[in-house]
Amino acid sequence: MPVAVAASGDTNVVEDLYGILRVLSDGTVVRSPDPPEFCPITFPCDHPSVQWKEAVYDKGKNLRVRMYKPSGGGEQAGRKLPVLVHFHGGGFCLGSCTWGNFHSFCLRLAAEAGAVVLSAGYRLAPEHRLPAALDDATGFLEWLREQSVSTEAEDGWLTEAADFGRVFITGDSAGGTLAHHLAVRAGSATPKHGDDVDSVTIKGYILLMPFFGGVDRTRSEALEFLLAEEPFLNLAVLDRFWRLSLPEGSSRDHPIANPFGADSPGLGSVEFPPVLVVSSGTDLLHDRTVDYAERLAGMGKPVKVVDFPNDPHGFFTQDPWSETTGELIRLVSVFVVDSCVSVAAPKTA
Repeated sequence: MPVAVAASGDTNVVEDLYGILRVLSDGTVVRSPDPPEFCPITFPCDHPSVQWKEAVYDKGKNLRVRMYKPSGGGEQAGRKLPVLVHFHGGGFCLGSCTWGNFHSFCLRLAAEAGAVVLSAGYRLAPEHRLPAALDDATGFLEWLREQSVSTEAEDGWLTEAADFGRVFITGDSAGGTLAHHLAVRAGSATPKHGDDVDSVTIKGYILLMPFFGGVDRTRSEALEFLLAEEPFLNLAVLDRFWRLSLPEGSSRDHPIANPFGADSPGLGSVEFPPVLVVSSGTDLLHDRTVDYAERLAGMGKPVKVVDFPNDPHGFFTQDPWSETTGELIRLVSVFVVDSCVSVAAPKTA
């Protein structure tokens, strides 16, 4: 698919996402070189108690990861820190681990959760339609496994701080969808034994307002007109994201979009570690998020739901330094601690 830099005055635009991405009638994809308005340059690039660096985890695809760790913690305190693997949102079409809003959120997450945060990029649609993003997320976990056992891994910057026995997969919006599918892949795999035991142990999954879809509208989608406070998302935008990201000819009931669609794999036999699902009350996706968590709970999966009733979709990336974002990070921190304790606790008669 041809890709061009942004040009003004295009009259044959057939798809437009906030002016950041446009698709022309000849199939050319036009991406703006300018940062989006919701990533202001006023967002801080650094945090006094966090070190960060960037690396390439897939040279062939030029995929990058931003790595964050608290200063003075971890190895300097004689202990290693839990690892939060984070996948950004953007409807599978937009976003980057380098965008200021995602960067700021990860800075604060590392500082206040006391964790190593790995914000991994992935290929975007429509140039790379799904399942490309999911394949990249899977590839990132393979890279992480290689880092965990390599004596030459990134000069020790990551390995000296990261506890690869306490890894959590987190995702924002589309990243939350990736987290779900990674959980299903891992929970459906044959357990490893002996020398094949995994060097990375995933203790839990954190889905922050996951981006799920479906042909049938939910109540919160149907009542779109009541959610006027939502600054970015409406049904037209949600549908456009799916239209541009799913395999061509697919409906919103495709298994990647709808985990409970007719062609989606059953989840009853899938082994899930603890799952934290976060919803927001003014989000069009609210009912899908809650329904997802309720269905998992109905199958006996260890799922916890937290709702922010007065906040919009992705509020923590719109304002990474808000009081509400701080509360979200506190809840994530508690979930991480509780999940490690519950898994490690011996069974009693």
